[in-house]
Amino acid sequence: MRILDKYIIKQFVLSFLFMFLLFIPIGILVDVSEKIDKFKEHDLSFYEVFDYYIDFIWYYGYFLFPIFVFLAVIWFTSKLSSNSEVIAILSSGVSFKRYLQPFIVTAIFIAFISIFSGMFIIPEKNKSFTIFQNKYLSKKNKNNALQAVYKQISDNEYLYVSSYNKTRNQAYNFSIEKFNGNELQEKILARNIRWVEKDSLFRLTDYFKRTFKDKSEKIESKRIFDTIMNLTMSDFEIVNYQAKTLNFFELNRFIESEKKSGSPLLNSHILEKNKRITIPISVIILTVQAEAESSFKKRGGIGLNLAFGITLAFIFVFFDKFFSVLVTESNLNPYIGAWLPNLIFAFVTAYIVKLSLK
Repeated sequence: MRILDKYIIKQFVLSFLFMFLLFIPIGILVDVSEKIDKFKEHDLSFYEVFDYYIDFIWYYGYFLFPIFVFLAVIWFTSKLSSNSEVIAILSSGVSFKRYLQPFIVTAIFIAFISIFSGMFIIPEKNKSFTIFQNKYLSKKNKNNALQAVYKQISDNEYLYVSSYNKTRNQAYNFSIEKFNGNELQEKILARNIRWVEKDSLFRLTDYFKRTFKDKSEKIESKRIFDTIMNLTMSDFEIVNYQAKTLNFFELNRFIESEKKSGSPLLNSHILEKNKRITIPISVIILTVQAEAESSFKKRGGIGLNLAFGITLAFIFVFFDKFFSVLVTESNLNPYIGAWLPNLIFAFVTAYIVKLSLK
């Protein structure tokens, strides 16, 4: 049986690498055809483009790990079943559960690689990949204006701006409130606030300050007011990709910080954290499902199994993207959004395995 285990593990890994090397170059060719004009427009060197596609491989390869595993198992197992090898193995007294073991062991090994990559390697690759995209490939907002921000910047201070122009380093309809317990202590308003680099200070236009003390109110106003504040211009930005660039421990600290600040992107960050666990688990689920579905000879052979497998793979990707969008756009619980696709396919897998054991 050990010889059979080694054979299955070897063929599983080779089939996985085959799927990876088959689909990733196709993805690169499609991406190049879409972006070649942008590369020419920015006069990018071969090495800059090459580095981008190294990050591209990591970025998309990681998210497609479960799909590559799924198709690899279907491909390899369908070849076995078409030659009646699976029937021969099971007829020799090997149970279906025992036959599954080398597949599960290999899937767990790949899942551990996926976990480690998702926790530590992929965030670093995401950082350079996203910087390149934002710098050269993203469609620019005509005024480079970012959306409204309302966030807690300390234990007792809350910041609001209606919009932020990154090019001008300027935010509009600025306000900052300082509380003492539940009581408002100080409120600063300004039509806009701008960072003056040469003087290393903030310049507020139409500055208006209200101070509350001992049931009295003090009002101060100026047309232009220069000051130093415990702020940075990054406080005026909502960076929706930052969570993807942090390793697992940094991400946990970042989520706690975002909870305190009342970030509107908190659900997206929690979703990102859970995805780093659900993607590796889906590798195991899809391995068992693919093995159970393709182990027995069917009319149509490998072609039918692959067609069925690709259809299921698209359904899995659809569910994954659909629930992710619901989390970010419709306030669906991020834990449900991250885990529900796996739960659905786990039930489907259990049903297929049950049929295979009959």
